[in-house]
Amino acid sequence: MRNVRRESYPLSLHGVGLSIGADRHLDRAHLQRLKELINRYAPGLFSEHLAWSSHDCGFLNDLLPVPYTAQSLARVVDHIDEVQEVLGRQMLLENPSTYLAFEESTYTEIDFIAAAVQRTGCGLLLDVNNVYVASINQQWDPFAYIDGYPLAAVQEIHLAGHAKEADEKNRPLLIDTHDRHVADIVWDLFARVVHRSGPLPTLIEWDAKIPDWQTLKADAERADAIIQAAAQPASVEHVTRRAQFTSTQHPLTEAQTS
Repeated sequence: MRNVRRESYPLSLHGVGLSIGADRHLDRAHLQRLKELINRYAPGLFSEHLAWSSHDCGFLNDLLPVPYTAQSLARVVDHIDEVQEVLGRQMLLENPSTYLAFEESTYTEIDFIAAAVQRTGCGLLLDVNNVYVASINQQWDPFAYIDGYPLAAVQEIHLAGHAKEADEKNRPLLIDTHDRHVADIVWDLFARVVHRSGPLPTLIEWDAKIPDWQTLKADAERADAIIQAAAQPASVEHVTRRAQFTSTQHPLTEAQTS
C-alpha cells in the first residue's frame, strides 16, 4: 500500500469510524490518524457514512441511524465542518441503509442530506443498494428518491448485494450484507442515476463470500457498460464537470478506514 498513490490509481478512502452523527465530539485522535493516512496516500476521494457508532460504552461496531431533525442536522454539519477543516479537503457523505424511521424526524432523508451539502460544501457518495434497502424497509419509492436526490453533489457510487428476510409481521426486510450479487432492481436504479448524473466512479462492495475473479470481472463489466451508455453525447457536460475521476479506463481502487 505504501507505493499506491493517486498518480498510479484513482484511490478512494472510505471511512466507517468517524461517527459523524454522534451526539458527542469527534475523536480527535482518530481524526489525526485519518489525516496522516490521507497525507500519505493522497486519495482522489474520501468518504464517510451518515451514521453514528460511538457512545458512553465506547465504540460500537455498527453504523447506526440518525434522526432527521434540526438538532441532528446542526450536529452533523458541525462534524463535517470539523473533518474538512482538519483534513484540509472535501469529504463525501454516504446515505445510510436504514431499517426504521424516527417519529421525531422533521426532514426527509433527501432534504436532510441536501441541507448538509448546502451548509458544509461536502460532496456525496450515493450507495444505490442502501437506497433500495431503505425503500423496501420503510415502504417508499426508490426511483422517486433517485429523482429527488441532489445528484449534482454526487462524486462516487456504491453498489452491493442484500439479504432478503422478514420482520415480525412477515413484511419484507432487507439487510445490507455486501455478501452476494447486486440485485437486478439495484442495477436498474444505478442506470437511472448515471443517466441523470453522467458517468461516476463506481465500486461494487463485497465484504464476505467473495466470488471468483471471473464473477467479479463480469459484474465490473456490467457496471462499465451502464456507465459507457451514460457517457453518450447527452451526458458530455457531466463528463467534463467530473473529468479526472469519470474515466472507466482507470478503475476506482478503494481502501476502507476504521
